[in-house]
Amino acid sequence: MKFSASQIAGLIDGVVEGNPEATVTGLSKIESGKEGTLSFLANPKYEEFIYDTKASIVIVNDTFSPSKPLKDSTTIIKVADAYACFAKLLEIYDKAVSPEPGISELAFIDPSATIGENVYIGPFAFVGRGASVGNNSYVYPNSFIDDACQVGNDCKIYAGVKIYRSTIIGNSCTLHSGSVIGADGFGFAPSSANDYKKVPQIGNVILEDHVEIGANTCVDRATLGSTIIKKGVKLDNLVQIGHNVQVGENTVMAAQAGVAGSAKLGKNMMVGGQVGIVGHIEIADKVMIGAQSGIPKTIKKEGSMLLGSPAYEADEYKKAYMGFRRLPQILSRLREMEEEIENLKSKLNG
Repeated sequence: MKFSASQIAGLIDGVVEGNPEATVTGLSKIESGKEGTLSFLANPKYEEFIYDTKASIVIVNDTFSPSKPLKDSTTIIKVADAYACFAKLLEIYDKAVSPEPGISELAFIDPSATIGENVYIGPFAFVGRGASVGNNSYVYPNSFIDDACQVGNDCKIYAGVKIYRSTIIGNSCTLHSGSVIGADGFGFAPSSANDYKKVPQIGNVILEDHVEIGANTCVDRATLGSTIIKKGVKLDNLVQIGHNVQVGENTVMAAQAGVAGSAKLGKNMMVGGQVGIVGHIEIADKVMIGAQSGIPKTIKKEGSMLLGSPAYEADEYKKAYMGFRRLPQILSRLREMEEEIENLKSKLNG
């Protein structure tokens, strides 16, 4: 598809500076822009690339003022927020290249299932008894939607996603390939035979609106009740959410983080990669947890910044870490002091 600068500006409420008839057929990063592509500049660190880029059109913030002349072949579109506008265009592009609505003859849909309007269901997808898929949703090939599941409107269920029974998924959710929603929680009870007896997990998972689940991420069903991922939560790839966990609105969590059963996470949290959070604790709103930190207890202070394992306040951690880095010098100095003390003792005793 081909778009002109004036067409793009109309979509994002921008102002064209340069050739309004300049056209693009693809997208590129500004540092590796190619002729006929659209790029953007939002971070000032990358400004140097705009003067040499081959991208035909570049979206910039309306505060951008070139420090030297741009190429004659470069047309810019000024907007209030370049990053947000580029993201909007990516969304439009993504919709344009999505499959046409329709149900593949190779998909299996139980007769009791309810399928909305303008839905795409790909080959070898499975929709079970009493399940429902909302309007404008996409279910890609080899996905599995079990009995009594509900998938809302405008959702994307990518290839190979597995959604276990009775899971409820809100509107505008995205589940990436390999994610598993609603597998059994890790519930086992030790028995007198010195082994472990499985505790049936009969609850479910609820994903509220605008939730995104990364590839190969697992959200376990509750033992009783529901594991709840609140509105706007974004989970990266390879994240583990245990049974009966509650993740607050608009919290984001990076890859390989794990949350043990029955923990309750607050709203607007930021959780770094490989963070471990123990079960049965609560974490306040707006807490930020650095990568590879371990959270062993409840965090009550809203807006805390935590580092380390076990984690504590970031400023204190940094001070302690500086001390840790100086430990070899401290030990060397301590040995010197011990030798000096021994020398003094010898002189006094002599």
